[in-house]
Amino acid sequence: MKPQDILFILILLVLLFVRKPRMLVIAGLLCLFLSIPLFHFWIFFTAERLVMYAFGFLLAAIILFWITFRK
Repeated sequence: MKPQDILFILILLVLLFVRKPRMLVIAGLLCLFLSIPLFHFWIFFTAERLVMYAFGFLLAAIILFWITFRK
């Protein structure tokens, strides 16, 4: 497990604890925007990780939106 994975898990846990899906969406979009220059400079491993992190943030946001609208 790499340090950026641990940082991702910590940020995800904090955002899930706060329970604000909008913050999760912002974090997911931020990861996607940060990955674009890395793909341009052929730094594929880190860019691919950022895309996976973005998917995790957005999936968590969708689940939280779904839970809040269900109530």
